[in-house]
Amino acid sequence: VDPLPKPPSPSEQWPILGEFRDWMLRNRGVLDSSLDTYQNILVHMFLVLGDAPEAYSAHAIREFVLGRAGMHGVAHARMTVTATRAFLRFLIATGRCPAGRDQAIPNFAGWQLAPVPDFLNDADITRIVAACSGEARLRDRAVILFLVRLGLRASEVANLEFDHIDWRNGRIAIRGGKSRREEWLPLPQEVGEALLAYLDRGRPTLTTPRVFVTAQNPMRPMSRFAVNCLVQAALDRAGIQSGRRGSHLLRHSAATAMLRHGVNLAGVGAVLRHRSLSTTMQYAKVDFALLREIAQPWAGEAAC
Repeated sequence: VDPLPKPPSPSEQWPILGEFRDWMLRNRGVLDSSLDTYQNILVHMFLVLGDAPEAYSAHAIREFVLGRAGMHGVAHARMTVTATRAFLRFLIATGRCPAGRDQAIPNFAGWQLAPVPDFLNDADITRIVAACSGEARLRDRAVILFLVRLGLRASEVANLEFDHIDWRNGRIAIRGGKSRREEWLPLPQEVGEALLAYLDRGRPTLTTPRVFVTAQNPMRPMSRFAVNCLVQAALDRAGIQSGRRGSHLLRHSAATAMLRHGVNLAGVGAVLRHRSLSTTMQYAKVDFALLREIAQPWAGEAAC
């Protein structure tokens, strides 16, 4: 029986999406991972409004954004605004849309540092690491430790290459992240030992500079989606329930664990490679002991 034909990719079905991606990479330097998210939103827009975006009216665009926002939370609504506005600006720049059409998109209120980040406590971190024990899970253990000890992003783990590891000086280079700068992080002994165990006894022979590869055929370098799936499976094995289920949960957990063990905010920001300390400030809200120390007594009358 002949295999079913592979369905066309979104860029093949709508060539304008490929043009948009190339334009964003060339003119805005947006990461592929962000463009993948944008593409999912734009595919939905094409299905709702049709595949002739030059004919979209301001009213239709606004209704699409509001309708999609109603199905999700504020963070997703704001991502819908970002993706749609970026696409409209591409259309304007390439002469396919009237100037100012991007102003039809409403903004959604958001307060900086308002949400408390999801994170795992020390006991849960121990459980998820333990859920990756044994020779069959050497890769999973190394990946989880990179995420929960160094706070790496899924894409940074997936893109780690052999020449990024400086064994002599005990450090790794992070390249191609959000900042697009090369930055060095120390390689803790626990993480280094887990990585060596994977390379010596767990990694299949595959000609690729990438360190982490899939465990099943067809074997290939791991993607950020594969890293997130690995995290979700480890959480399930550990019996950990959390509203957030991806690799960013472990990044948040790494940050809060550092705070609990006495690292100051500047140090946490340096490990997470935040450009601004204000981004790191969100983790101060989960240091409840510190908050109790600095909390001021209520100036009103005592409660009954």
